Amino acid sequence: MADGPEPTHVSRIGVFGALLLYSTAAALCLCGPVMLACTVLAGAGLLLGGVLSTVLCLPLGFGLWCHVRFERENNRRLDALGIVATAEVTTLTGWDDGESAGLAVGLRISGPGFRTFETTWKRSSHPALRVGLRLTAVVDPSGNLFRVEL
Repeated sequence: MADGPEPTHVSRIGVFGALLLYSTAAALCLCGPVMLACTVLAGAGLLLGGVLSTVLCLPLGFGLWCHVRFERENNRRLDALGIVATAEVTTLTGWDDGESAGLAVGLRISGPGFRTFETTWKRSSHPALRVGLRLTAVVDPSGNLFRVEL
């Protein structure tokens, strides 16, 4: 891998997943302004709700939109420039950060055209995961990106 930051895992987001996430982001961005417009046009008592929804949901929707866009760009980059590699599961450790729980999967990723590297992939539990399992991965050494197929 190129010298620089730690390798970054990229999640595969398909067309339908992207459509769902973009729709959710748009709904988050629009709910506050729509409530404000209803307050102004209909004289409804939604001013405080509209202001709070705008202040809270608009940044969340914008952040979600940007995250999905960056993940899709990274997926396109991996599809175009990625090198097929092998990811071997070296460790499986349960993790729980209070909000979500799953497995911290230790991976050794190797393939032609880049140095073998080790990284940790946090994901939900899956019955097929076990130490020694070899998975297909795609790596972009110049961008420190990788995606594991399970």
